[in-house]
Amino acid sequence: MKEAHPERKAEVQVHSGDSDTTTPGQKPGFLEESVWLSAPLGRDMASSWLGARRQSLHLLKTRGFLLLKLSAAVLAVLLFCEFLIYYLVIFRCSWPELKTPEGAGTPGAPKAPEPVLRAMFLADTHLLGAIRGHWLDKLRREWQMERAFQTALWLLQPEVVFILGDIFDEGKWSSPEAWADDVGRFWRVFRHPPHVQLRAVAGNHDIGFHYQMDTYRIKRFEKVFNPERLFSWKGINFVMINSVALEGDGCDICSRAEAELLEISHWLNCSREEHRPRGCGDRQWLPASAPILLQHFPLYRKNDANCSGEDAAPPDEKYTPFKERYDVLSWEVSRKLLWWLRPRLILSGHTHSACEVQHRAGVLEVSVPSFSWRNRNNPSFIMGSITPMDYALAKCYLPCEDMVLTTYCVAAGCLMLIMLIPTRLVSVPFHFGQRVLRKFKTM
Repeated sequence: MKEAHPERKAEVQVHSGDSDTTTPGQKPGFLEESVWLSAPLGRDMASSWLGARRQSLHLLKTRGFLLLKLSAAVLAVLLFCEFLIYYLVIFRCSWPELKTPEGAGTPGAPKAPEPVLRAMFLADTHLLGAIRGHWLDKLRREWQMERAFQTALWLLQPEVVFILGDIFDEGKWSSPEAWADDVGRFWRVFRHPPHVQLRAVAGNHDIGFHYQMDTYRIKRFEKVFNPERLFSWKGINFVMINSVALEGDGCDICSRAEAELLEISHWLNCSREEHRPRGCGDRQWLPASAPILLQHFPLYRKNDANCSGEDAAPPDEKYTPFKERYDVLSWEVSRKLLWWLRPRLILSGHTHSACEVQHRAGVLEVSVPSFSWRNRNNPSFIMGSITPMDYALAKCYLPCEDMVLTTYCVAAGCLMLIMLIPTRLVSVPFHFGQRVLRKFKTM
């Protein structure tokens, strides 16, 4: 039996139901088209997100490495300027050598020289107190002196250290509490092992000028530092003078100071004699060597015109006349000291500058520069190799403040360049300059 209405059946076959497949050449429906377009779009978005994430991670890693390098560079500069530079500079210093006597060590020749005493001489440390100076300035200067002193102790191994006055900057007017604080900071900065002796003489900033000093300030200073005026070691005599009290006006403190020096002079003269003369008593004899005078005020001189060297007074100060009893001792007191004690060497401070002066009978006086960077750009100290009959002196310079500041400035400039190079702020002017230079050459 024939099938009725075949065209209607074909129509039903074409349009009936939802088919999951399409014939070749047939376009997809709306839903299928949206899915087909969204697949590559999602892949592009994911890849772009991953790329951005990788780029940000790379940028963070680059910045982290740059920050690490900058931190290491800053630490290296600080380590060099605040620690290593003291070793590099002081390492160049060495103890002066004494001349060996002719014929020493041969049969029938004089006996070998006695052991050498290695002594360091500092002056005018001026530790700031509670009144003058900013706290940052105080911290900076004390750190510099501490590093210089501790490095010198470690490298040079002195046996005794002498400080020639003006240890403190405000000792002449500091209260008991401020004085105790200053003394504590001093022993922290100038700490030393037990086998190293430290001796000091008073300066005008420690006990005041003549019109300011009194018994209380002198006793306070002597309680911290050994008040012994005559110090002998290895056959060498050191006379430590309170030069502030040598005003010569007959005041009570001045009279006692002169009487004490006269007694020391008598004792030294008795020790120089081969046989004990009358009037010397049963006192223990001192070594027969001529003494070395240690004091704060220099002996009388007109000015520093004849002083030379890189740490001498500036040219505009060299010809300024010195005021007696203020800048130097008076002419009369200077003559008395040379006559009473007959020294072979004098070391003094107070002027903050270096100078060497020959007094009568060829007695050399050495003015030791300040040990503080607050007073000088190039501090230094004196190294002495001393025996009972001879001595040799050398100067050890400390790092210059200008060199340290220059190092910091150069390092800061280099770090700025390193930070600006990734931003292309440096390369753009460079390329612009290159183009201008090329145009100039073609003209």
